[in-house]
Amino acid sequence: MSSSTPQFLKTTAKIPHSTPGPTNPHTNLLTIDTLISILSKSLLNPFIAWIFVLCLRAQVTPSTDPAWIIAVSYATALTVLFIARIINQRAAHGVPRTVDFEHEVVVITGGASGLGLLIAQMYSMRGASVAVLDIKVVPENSRDEVFGEGVLYITCDVADRGALELARERILQELGTPTIVINCAAARINGLSLLDLPADAFEKTIRTNLLAAFHLYQVFLPGIIAAESGGTLVTVSSVLGQLSAAGLSDYAASKAGLSALHRTIEAEIRGNPLIKTLLVEVGQMSTPLFDWVRAPNHFFAPVLEPVEVARDMVAAIDSGRGGVIRLPIYAKLVNWYAVLPATVQRVARYLSGIDAAVTQSRQTSGKTD
Repeated sequence: MSSSTPQFLKTTAKIPHSTPGPTNPHTNLLTIDTLISILSKSLLNPFIAWIFVLCLRAQVTPSTDPAWIIAVSYATALTVLFIARIINQRAAHGVPRTVDFEHEVVVITGGASGLGLLIAQMYSMRGASVAVLDIKVVPENSRDEVFGEGVLYITCDVADRGALELARERILQELGTPTIVINCAAARINGLSLLDLPADAFEKTIRTNLLAAFHLYQVFLPGIIAAESGGTLVTVSSVLGQLSAAGLSDYAASKAGLSALHRTIEAEIRGNPLIKTLLVEVGQMSTPLFDWVRAPNHFFAPVLEPVEVARDMVAAIDSGRGGVIRLPIYAKLVNWYAVLPATVQRVARYLSGIDAAVTQSRQTSGKTD
């Protein structure tokens, strides 16, 4: 047990409200993600491709006919890719663990708003045992309305080791051993250049986004390792940890460190097949963290709705899988960006507007702090 004195927070906060919708819903109707989603369920779907082959067979198309050869080759190629993805997932992350929510205890940090709140509500509706840790003060008489019935809410500074250890003891007493730990805690972005960013603001971001995760994993991971059914460790990071946009030095540094921390933990516990790690690296979401930032290109870099991310996360956790979730589509290509020639990278950044987005958003929003 750490000797540090837990913080008893007396600051007030507004009751969490519904996750805000997109700033301009019409702008997000047509995006590259929408088009690729449609294609993946039609032209790029191996099952659809084989239906077309069956249609040709029903028409008694000769096997020497070019249409037959192309259709079979196309369907075969899609099938091979589909199987390869399954094999890759299994080889990299092992057999999925069995998830039984009668015996699972879900802990969510940063669960008083945004993505964390949605996940807490989703699991609460399904009757799972859920504990939410957040620095915000939520009145006890409104917690069932906010989170759902039966959720254990603990007002806690997750960057305070002592407070986390006390929270763990309370969860153990009231719910049982935590087996699914989801780190959603994050600090609001400052959006200031390095020279304008106060040192204490930088330290606060690192403390909330990175140091808190270190304490969280050290406090809760031993229980997951000891659990007979294993468990799942989920880290919500950001694609900005790799892209490092101008004006986000503190946020990008903290998220880069967070992703690296997650990968290190994955390497250290890889020998235990019952423990799954899930890294979530996303682009901009329509949450309070980025409520004043306007995306530079809604077609190629759409603003994500938290429910989209929550849906994919919950599906992965429920299936017992480990791995990486990257949203939207451009986030899946970030690793390729790193191997591009420096000149091509510069051109890509200029065309995307990533380095001007924060400054322009500050000017249009009137943000001064």
